Amino acid sequence: MVDAAYAALKKAILESSFAPGYHASEQEIALRLGMSRTPVHEAVIRLQEDGLVRVLSRRGVLICALALEDMREIYDVIIAVEGRAAELLASLPDAERGSVAAELASETEAMARAWKDSDLPAWGQADARFHRALVERARNGRMTRIVQTINDQSHRARMLTLKLRRELGSSVAEHRAVIKAIQRGEPAEAQIHIHDHRLRARDELLPILESFGLTHL
Repeated sequence: MVDAAYAALKKAILESSFAPGYHASEQEIALRLGMSRTPVHEAVIRLQEDGLVRVLSRRGVLICALALEDMREIYDVIIAVEGRAAELLASLPDAERGSVAAELASETEAMARAWKDSDLPAWGQADARFHRALVERARNGRMTRIVQTINDQSHRARMLTLKLRRELGSSVAEHRAVIKAIQRGEPAEAQIHIHDHRLRARDELLPILESFGLTHL
């Protein structure tokens, strides 16, 4: 029941059913989710560790909002962690590199199809799977946990701006360059390609948020 409450509440937060700044008691949240209070209480504690909520003493639960500076910090971490992950993947034995590259290529081609079909939600989901696999397949549990937490925190901003970002089509070519470097066993090249890809995405996303006055997400 705790796992179910955690999954349901996290989904509601990421999809903005519980919007940033929403403040409620655990009982009210439980009623909205159709669950009992006890598993919701445990789920809230876990989500606070994820940085998605704040438990206010005797005043309920607050859904956390992200400021522009938070997004800048998140991208600093993503750029560093994914760069190292790409290096690790490109250093794997040939057979393992081939398996990882095939998985990354599958998600990249799903992005290409979604882009062609103007299906932005599908594009966003395939892109998220690519970046999740990039880190998870590097077999560093701490890196995986760090990136999962900050990806959860930044999910709303990424999905909110998909229709406003003009360079989504570039991501497919950039992903393919990363994959090629991993396939060839070139750690430095893999690191450079993912670094430049994430840097471009950051430099596109943050001005959009600022220009629309989206100071908290």
